[in-house]
Amino acid sequence: MHSLFLYVGLYLCFLMVLSLYRGVAGPTVVDRLIGVNAIGSKTVVLLVLIGLLYDRIDMFVDIALAYAMLNFIAVLGASRYFQKRKGLYEEPPYK
Repeated sequence: MHSLFLYVGLYLCFLMVLSLYRGVAGPTVVDRLIGVNAIGSKTVVLLVLIGLLYDRIDMFVDIALAYAMLNFIAVLGASRYFQKRKGLYEEPPYK
């Protein structure tokens, strides 16, 4: 069972790398925000998996919930900032 959690954790890390690419090289601000939010969501799942591996699910669920709340507030704040700045829906110039 531990090897299953390990493989799922490695797969989540691979998906996080793909989301990191979208967060860094996203053509728009919305793509970058979605990439960062996806990394945060996968991190929450990874924290719960770590809790299952170490048989301390109660502690890691609390940490995951706190991290999810911080991630949600940060993405809301960033999207609100870019919306006020009128840079949220701007498309890059095509060449």
